[in-house]
Amino acid sequence: MLTNTGQYDIEDVRACLHYALEVRRRIKEQLKKLGGMEFFDVHFSYLDNETLEECFINVPEQGGSSLIPEGMASPGVVYQVTQGSSGQLGLYRYETQMTAGTGKFTVSGLGSNTAAKEAIRVGFDYLKGNLKRISASAKFSEHEYNLHVIELHNTGPSTKTSLAALVAFCSILMAKPCQEQMVVLGDMTLGGVVNPVQDLAGSLQMALDSGCKRVLLPMSSAADIASVPAELFSKFQISFYADPVDAVFKALGVS
Repeated sequence: MLTNTGQYDIEDVRACLHYALEVRRRIKEQLKKLGGMEFFDVHFSYLDNETLEECFINVPEQGGSSLIPEGMASPGVVYQVTQGSSGQLGLYRYETQMTAGTGKFTVSGLGSNTAAKEAIRVGFDYLKGNLKRISASAKFSEHEYNLHVIELHNTGPSTKTSLAALVAFCSILMAKPCQEQMVVLGDMTLGGVVNPVQDLAGSLQMALDSGCKRVLLPMSSAADIASVPAELFSKFQISFYADPVDAVFKALGVS
């Protein structure tokens, strides 16, 4: 809209620019699903000539970079990028509570998905079987634990959550938060075998879009790093882990 001076109103121009970039972002998201990382490096930002501030544009329905906020989270809070029951990658937030009890656990947020609940149990049972390796002083059997799963992209319950659940249970038990803006990648078996990340490049791109600055990555995925664009990989502080206990220590910053 023109002002009385015959110039365009800056807010109207800004709104049109935001709208145009949002449309472009939606097209890019569809292309990314079809063509993978070929479309990862399309930037969605503009530079304000007055303030010299770079303004990033996200698609509102995907939540944007505020999904993983700045600052230390509470103990028991863990973020993970993994594949949901829809077949799509999604960001998951785990919130854990601990009360007086007898060493039992409950899980919520997964509906009636038995396989997803069983994956959480694997992480819990691994903690029970390896408690002395993780913390000799923790009073595990004097508490009960509840883990609540939140799907931040509505991708459906995941069955690849055992390692992230282990980190969440250890975090609340030891009263130590995860490192700031960290995302956990990878999964594990009850025997402690660490599985590599499926679609490492896509997982890292989603982590970046969600506000992640640190990534916990299994050594078993090291061979797949070559598939990740260098510009994307350089955005993170990477912590490699060799086994589940190593993952817990590095997620919580414990030496």
